[in-house]
Amino acid sequence: MRPRPARHRFSPLGLSFLARIAPLVGATVLLASTSCANPRAEAAIAQELNDAATEISAVKGDIAQLQSDVDSLRQVIAKQDTVISRLVEVTHVPR
Repeated sequence: MRPRPARHRFSPLGLSFLARIAPLVGATVLLASTSCANPRAEAAIAQELNDAATEISAVKGDIAQLQSDVDSLRQVIAKQDTVISRLVEVTHVPR
């Protein structure tokens, strides 16, 4: 009889039966736990996510409005700076 070759501990050929079916068992447990979820809880979560999306959209709108306000104020400041510069030139007041 020939001696059996030594198998490395981590080689696929040396895995035990339980180690080979562990991913299948894990997937089955995950599927079973998600399929038994309470429909009311899932609906509540969906509603909360929808509400959060609505609030995020509102915040984006507020940010857009604030950016528009800042741009408008920059234009006003630029006009005032131009007016002040022209007044300084006309009156010959040193800066």
